Amino acid sequence: MGSTSAQSLTLALLIASMLGGSMAYKGWGWGQGYNYSHWGHGHVYHHPNSTQGPNRINVGGSENWHFGFNYTKWAINHGPFYLNDILVFKYDPPSSNNTHPHSIYMLPDLASFVNCNFSQARMLASTTQGADEGFEFKLKSWQPYYFACGESNGYHCSNGGMKFLVVPVLRGWNF
Repeated sequence: MGSTSAQSLTLALLIASMLGGSMAYKGWGWGQGYNYSHWGHGHVYHHPNSTQGPNRINVGGSENWHFGFNYTKWAINHGPFYLNDILVFKYDPPSSNNTHPHSIYMLPDLASFVNCNFSQARMLASTTQGADEGFEFKLKSWQPYYFACGESNGYHCSNGGMKFLVVPVLRGWNF
């Protein structure tokens, strides 16, 4: 299998597993007390993000955007994300007591995301843009979005967990 075919297969598997994991009914786990009598009776799970209009989602919740947090796990636990939702990245700007500033980059593909390779990445927000109300990014297309912190030559991405991917879905899909 060529490297392009392997990358395509890996991307397809990653997207399928993320969609499945991020859209799964969180109450279906063992020992969580789900009432199975609802099956087949029109019961539809409504995730907290299932509002009628776009959601404003603070990336990392109350933890904001910082080193040492698992944003991939956060994205799986807080999905699905919908087209036109707005991701808000909040982080402290550089200062004399904040010697490890952060930024937001969009990586071009899965290989760059996995390897924290920023050679073809596009900066979305500088180290100062996450202050106050944060940097906002609207999920405008049905595509994978690969986000990462590019500071310290990719160290925040590769060792600090500051990366995640999102594949927005159409609003109104009930999972």
